[in-house]
Amino acid sequence: MKMTDKVKATALSAAINSALAFLGDDLETNSIKLLDLIEKFVSPDWFGPARSMIRKSIESKDNWYRLMERMWNLDKNVRNTLLRNFLVNSALIGSAKEREISEKEGCNVPWAMLIDPTSACNLHCTGCWAAEYGNKLNLTFDELDSIISQGKELGTYMYLFTGGEPLVRKDDIIRLCKKHNDCVFVSFTNSTLIDEAFIAKMKEVGNFVPAISLEGFEEANDFRRGHGVYAKVRNAMNLLKSNGLPFGISTCYTSKNAEDVSSEKFFDMIIEQGAYFIWLFHYMPVGAGAVTELLPTPEQRAHLMHKVREYRKTKDIFSIDFQNDAEYVGGCVAGGRKYLHINAKGDIEPCAFIHYSDSNIREKTILEALKSPLFMAYHDMQPFNENMLRPCPMLENPEKLVAMQKKSNAYSTEYESPENAEDLAKKTEPYAEKWTPTADDLWSQSPRCKCKKNA
Repeated sequence: MKMTDKVKATALSAAINSALAFLGDDLETNSIKLLDLIEKFVSPDWFGPARSMIRKSIESKDNWYRLMERMWNLDKNVRNTLLRNFLVNSALIGSAKEREISEKEGCNVPWAMLIDPTSACNLHCTGCWAAEYGNKLNLTFDELDSIISQGKELGTYMYLFTGGEPLVRKDDIIRLCKKHNDCVFVSFTNSTLIDEAFIAKMKEVGNFVPAISLEGFEEANDFRRGHGVYAKVRNAMNLLKSNGLPFGISTCYTSKNAEDVSSEKFFDMIIEQGAYFIWLFHYMPVGAGAVTELLPTPEQRAHLMHKVREYRKTKDIFSIDFQNDAEYVGGCVAGGRKYLHINAKGDIEPCAFIHYSDSNIREKTILEALKSPLFMAYHDMQPFNENMLRPCPMLENPEKLVAMQKKSNAYSTEYESPENAEDLAKKTEPYAEKWTPTADDLWSQSPRCKCKKNA
């Protein structure tokens, strides 16, 4: 990192720490005082629009202010640790370092890494590729530690665990949180292994956040995850909320649950339960056991997109619809552009849903993998479509994935039943064909669509 960037980062870090101390426990009163104080010492163009938006939110007590207010009721150590690690280390220091290395090396450098500590899971969910892998594979603690250490050298301070069920390795995860206390750790989890003892450890480390898998209300959720799981999820959410701990919801939407998870009733329920964010993922037909009938229809996907954007204006929860929000991040974020995935065998994949690789952590460094033929194919071809509602090289542009896999000679990382890219494309080509007319129509209405300027 350049010296000027280091000075700026240090100054901003000190400012954020001072701001957190100043705000104390009275967010409403002290937030306005803090804004008034800032405006006395900074120029009008220093994050002027952002400051105006924050002030408006506080004064109007809108949904974003209500979300901040809920955050201020969290356990103080957890709240301040997460805010410092996210705002200072990840968003400020890390992002500057990522850009510097990306420019120097001519490759993507990720903001976040998604890691599978284990293939083991205590559930067997319909349509989940991890269910096929069994309890065979694990990354050692030293390997996980090395990945994170390498990542921080690149500027990456955000780590997300998946699997398998990551909390099968909960003791090692807590060890990593303690050792790398400058990072933010999030775990996609079915939540059934969250108990009082683990709650105490979460409070101690302060930098761990569960993203609980929930596929709708009881019938839709237990259709995929098994009888009784919905009740266990509700119990885990109650436990987290009562202890002042943050958590979010991870939802895979399918043809079976799209109505459930796009409903106002569902959003209101998870907010009432204490969730601070919801990440919505489009079902991907990956693996030999994939059920293509679970792919949502164009009408279901469009409806969900509209509802999520509507709720952002009124609901006090942060929501990301990963397939439909590509326009806000310039297309596909995989291949190290914003994130990459490392499976429990050590294979470094462009995406959690793209099970092909030409690198393994036991043979290459993370930076070497980012400069490998497969990752450079991603780097050179992104975005994969000018229509940001068709961002994915597997789901909406399957010919692009086939081309990249062939060009890089990447191998299939499916543990039990290797799947070649052509066979995977055959499962998504009909979906892409059906979605394209709807996507093109929706995209033409977006202010970010260049076609409007050419019309």
